[in-house]
Amino acid sequence: MQHSFFFDGNEKRIAWIIQSSDSKIEQMREQVDIYLNKVTKEQSKLIALHVGLFWGIRRFIVKNNDQVKIMIDDKSLGDYLLQNKKCTDELVKTRIHFINQLIIQRKLKTDLEFIAPEENYVSKLI
Repeated sequence: MQHSFFFDGNEKRIAWIIQSSDSKIEQMREQVDIYLNKVTKEQSKLIALHVGLFWGIRRFIVKNNDQVKIMIDDKSLGDYLLQNKKCTDELVKTRIHFINQLIIQRKLKTDLEFIAPEENYVSKLI
């Protein structure tokens, strides 16, 4: 199955939308205490991507070998995800590692699609 995966976050919340041809599931979470008011926008977005992808797999929405189009509105995050751009931020490096681990373990076929911030539907949830 093919899914479009939208995500966003800030210092207080993370959110994601998993959309397929027959469903659209919206989720929002408060940042956990260790991150609440302590993370940057970039860090928060990666937390949202990681948590949302893991949640989608646990809820059997995203299954092994599914195609997931990651809708990204931040070029720097795209550089980390696409090109393994070097980063000194440990939180960013750890999240990228976990995201890649989920993709490999579940044999997901992923594509990144860059969108304008106003096209990121999940932003209204946070």
